[in-house]
Amino acid sequence: MALRFAELGARIFVVGRREEPLRETCDEIHRSGGAAAFTPCDVRDYAAVEAAAAKAEEQFGDIDTLVNNAAGNFMARTEKLTPMPSTPSSHRTERNISLHPGIWQALDFPKARRSVLNIVTTYAAANCGSGFVVPSACAKAGVLAMTTSLAVEWAKYHIRLNAIAPGPFPTEGAWSRLMPSKPFEEHVKDKHPMKRFGKHEELTNLAAFLISDMAEYINGECVVIDGAQWLRGAGEFNDLLLLPEAAWEAMEAARPKNLEAAY
Repeated sequence: MALRFAELGARIFVVGRREEPLRETCDEIHRSGGAAAFTPCDVRDYAAVEAAAAKAEEQFGDIDTLVNNAAGNFMARTEKLTPMPSTPSSHRTERNISLHPGIWQALDFPKARRSVLNIVTTYAAANCGSGFVVPSACAKAGVLAMTTSLAVEWAKYHIRLNAIAPGPFPTEGAWSRLMPSKPFEEHVKDKHPMKRFGKHEELTNLAAFLISDMAEYINGECVVIDGAQWLRGAGEFNDLLLLPEAAWEAMEAARPKNLEAAY
């Protein structure tokens, strides 16, 4: 999304936990003649989000658009998650990555902005939930509720809030956690109404439209972009019911034990 926005003339300030991908993104934008800067920031840390907002404003002046794309999804049988507040909880990890940063960034980035775009999920947007991604479903449902609520409250400030709910889009890193095996990936594709996954340019073009002046009267909406996948069957990951016990055990063994440190 950052690269697409830069192609269209936007000045980009990227924020994320790891410096190297941020630097690579900015370098690519600079090579194309665009303007970009970055700062490392753990979005689970409220003070760090405040500092990132200040740096963005110092670099480029008033920030008119915020894209909240934080997430930390993983597959898990819910009864295997740690619920106790004294332990590193998977529920708390996802809430700290997806829900809290969305609220913090919406509040802390300068109110000179005109548009906030939150990236959620189809199983939050479709009010259907999904098995095996309960922490993500809960957190992203909260982000969606924030989107629709603030769209009404902040319309008087000429600030629009919208959301995108993507279906499956292959990306490095996330794909290996969301598609536990090649046979399951082929099953998902075969069940898909369009028999394919999303293309990155389809998502970035939608995002560019929603934050642009062409969408000034669109406010409080969540646009699903999944080729009608959720319409065919609610719950994006419900078919993980098909996985045998041995496959679950192997996948859970490969997941980092300390989820707070993993994201």
